[in-house]
Amino acid sequence: MTTTTTFALIRHGQTDWNAAARIQGATDIPLNDIGRGQATDAVASLSRYDWDFIVSSPLSRAAETADLIGNRLGLGLARRLPTLIERDYGPAEGLSAGAELDALRFPGGFHGAETEEAVAARGIDALRELAREHPGARIIVVAHGTLIRLSLENALDQPIGSISNASLNLVQHHHAHADGGAAWQLDVLNGQPLVRA
Repeated sequence: MTTTTTFALIRHGQTDWNAAARIQGATDIPLNDIGRGQATDAVASLSRYDWDFIVSSPLSRAAETADLIGNRLGLGLARRLPTLIERDYGPAEGLSAGAELDALRFPGGFHGAETEEAVAARGIDALRELAREHPGARIIVVAHGTLIRLSLENALDQPIGSISNASLNLVQHHHAHADGGAAWQLDVLNGQPLVRA
């Protein structure tokens, strides 16, 4: 017997730091007015499906996005999960492209930042825990671009590319009870349905 839990993975709406191409990471930067509009616009694609509840990162840009979506879909306020916080970029946070940021780079990361492997493990563990606690549920998860991208790459073992603000990313977690195994299937990426061969 297989139980399928469906996740809508939504990156928060735009912030002023997004607009300025500054690294946010774990820094708590709020939504701007464009981001609030994006959160409201996200409801159209989400309303095509039925959802059981909504969870989010506790950072204000994700929390406000989730609450705007949840209120419009009649789901109420989101549960906040600390494991969904964006990657901690350490001293790179607040920087944009340039010499100061380049000085922090090394192959595969930034000095003083949380590793990609740790972020991916944290994100996928959060999704697995939600699937374990709520088998068969349909859950909206509002988080952050890097966390969503790395979690999907970990689950699917393939590159994903950047995640757009407030876009729909629909993924299914299939848990087979007999052998305890699980499989992931990505159906929509950045609002675009994926065509399977």
